[in-house]
Amino acid sequence: MSDLQIGLVALGVVLILVVVIFNWWQDRRIRRRMQAQFPPTDEDPLLGGLPPTVGRREPALGAVESHATDADPVVPREADTEEVDAVCEAVIDIAFPQPVPGAELRDAARSLAVSDSKPVRIFAETDTGLHRVGLPADESCVSMQLAILLANRTGPLTDIEWSRLWTAAQSLADRFEGSVEGPELDHVIERAAALDEQCAGLDAQVGLAVMLNGAQPVEQVRNLVEDSGFVAVGRHLAWVAESGLARFTLLFDGVPVSLFQSASVSRLDLLLDLPNSPSDRQAFSRMAGVARDLCQRLGGQLVDDQGREVNPASDTKIDEQLAALYAELEKAGFEPGTERTARLFS
Repeated sequence: MSDLQIGLVALGVVLILVVVIFNWWQDRRIRRRMQAQFPPTDEDPLLGGLPPTVGRREPALGAVESHATDADPVVPREADTEEVDAVCEAVIDIAFPQPVPGAELRDAARSLAVSDSKPVRIFAETDTGLHRVGLPADESCVSMQLAILLANRTGPLTDIEWSRLWTAAQSLADRFEGSVEGPELDHVIERAAALDEQCAGLDAQVGLAVMLNGAQPVEQVRNLVEDSGFVAVGRHLAWVAESGLARFTLLFDGVPVSLFQSASVSRLDLLLDLPNSPSDRQAFSRMAGVARDLCQRLGGQLVDDQGREVNPASDTKIDEQLAALYAELEKAGFEPGTERTARLFS
């Protein structure tokens, strides 16, 4: 046998040994990971959780026997119904090779607040195949989705904001040996710009102001406007529709009432935010009527957001214009007053 043949045989033996050692190392690594998830027990992992069998049971038709007791009923959890908004959000998918406890993912997900203006919503799929909104602390997840808003009143999503989210997602995936998938940067930015342009053409706010005759005590004015029908909704005083949604809000000198610090107020601002109020064919005349009532109660003067006196004869015409804007919002798929629309127009 020549030296070349001997060398080739020796090289083949070495390669075989390398493959054997590598397979052994992989098998040992996987066994360690499985042992970490399933603590040692004297019971058979497949049979240990079953109750002892008492005699033979024949199959029978009729009621299905349950091992749950009345004291400890088993209530199966249902999947959540809320999904990613494919029109308004860009999505990054993270898949894990093995289920990860939701509590651990929650801790790791704290780095995902990458933008002050564009919120990120998190969805997950559990190891039992259930869809979840957020990360369940008491379940394990095999994948998660990060959905970031493409546009709102602060403008479209920027390349920096998307890049920060991608970096944070990659870091989270690496921590659990997961993989990341998502759209290309250019495609995301194009979608964000298009959505921002569309929303800009649908956005509208209408304001009226009740100019008081001099500054008046805040508490006195607040009590009066609450007596007239305004109620607290979040940080605002609002005129509420039958559905419970705010038709329009009231501010003191342009500031939300809950944030107003001065002891006196000289102007009441009524604001109708169309995308964030329920559709109403008398939206303006309803707000103007309430404003005129406040003028009578407080002895003020009603002006529009340009400082001009409001003519009651124009109420109907403005109602028609606003009704057309409500219709355009609905046609575009953004129902006024809903949570989805509020995410875009905020």
